[in-house]
Amino acid sequence: MSERYRIAIAGATGAVGVEFLRLLDERQFPISELRLLASARSAGKAMRFQGREVLVEELTESSFEHIDIAFFSAGGSISKTFAPIAARAGAVVVDNSSAFRMDRNVPLVIPEINPEAIAGHSGIIANPNCSTIIAIVPLWPIHRKNRIRRVIAATYQAASGAGAAAIEELRESTRAHLEDREYAHTVLPHPYAFNLFSHNSKIDPETGYNEEETKMLQETKKIFNDAEIRMSATCVRVPVLRAHSEALTFECENPITPAEVREILAAAPGVKVIDDAVKNYFPMPKDASGQDDVLVGRIRQDSSDPSGKSIAMFVAGDQLLKGAALNAVQIAEVMVARGLLHGAAARER
Repeated sequence: MSERYRIAIAGATGAVGVEFLRLLDERQFPISELRLLASARSAGKAMRFQGREVLVEELTESSFEHIDIAFFSAGGSISKTFAPIAARAGAVVVDNSSAFRMDRNVPLVIPEINPEAIAGHSGIIANPNCSTIIAIVPLWPIHRKNRIRRVIAATYQAASGAGAAAIEELRESTRAHLEDREYAHTVLPHPYAFNLFSHNSKIDPETGYNEEETKMLQETKKIFNDAEIRMSATCVRVPVLRAHSEALTFECENPITPAEVREILAAAPGVKVIDDAVKNYFPMPKDASGQDDVLVGRIRQDSSDPSGKSIAMFVAGDQLLKGAALNAVQIAEVMVARGLLHGAAARER
């Protein structure tokens, strides 16, 4: 990374935007210019980066002139409007929303799984859904050794997945509950403190699955490049501030043992095995928060499958990091390392 690049972050003041700033600093991404973009109400706010203050600018159609890489985490409607504008201006967009994930012309990338797909971009690269990333980063190395045919997933999703406002609502509603005060929830559809509920995304009346669950199936097929893999998910919002957890049961093409799974995962990138049965210590959101790796444990044979082809396990991963900002920054690092940047700003160099 000898060259330096002009970076824009759309949605800079949000929970994921804050993580973008921290990661770009900590990972020493080569930046010559940083442009922080948000709504008009956040314009003028100062954010710290590398010991200096950077003022937030209002996101407009002219925000991406001479930008090399634009990270988007401002919601699907903003991405649909501004990502194509940024791409036409010469930037490569790494978009964290669902706006382009299933577009056949847009790569959907997890660098540990399909970095080669990045080269096929036409100005926009999609970051997968957080629940998808946390599930399939540990599933992929197993799939490569012994093809996975079917996955049953149950997710336990933290407030961080719904943004900074949901995190604050969980904090405030918990405080009110403990103080025996009334609290009117406005961010999420149900009381959050000491409660859990089905993921707050729209349910398809025909299938009975909500959007989060459908994303996991569709995105896994695209990233694995395997249209035949079967998946069913039940996604639940739980009163945890940060880091999602998931119970995964998967069926392979051939018999597989827990020992084989542990051996595969011990050498897998982006994965850390936490599987101490003696101490009853397994992946927890408390430990996953702030960690780059997806934690994996409770690895055991699925007792409901006499064929020996199925494994049950439990995973936890930081939704704001590997589930969002970290994956996007890793995509940018691959682009830089492989010389995949293009557009007006890159050509000027």
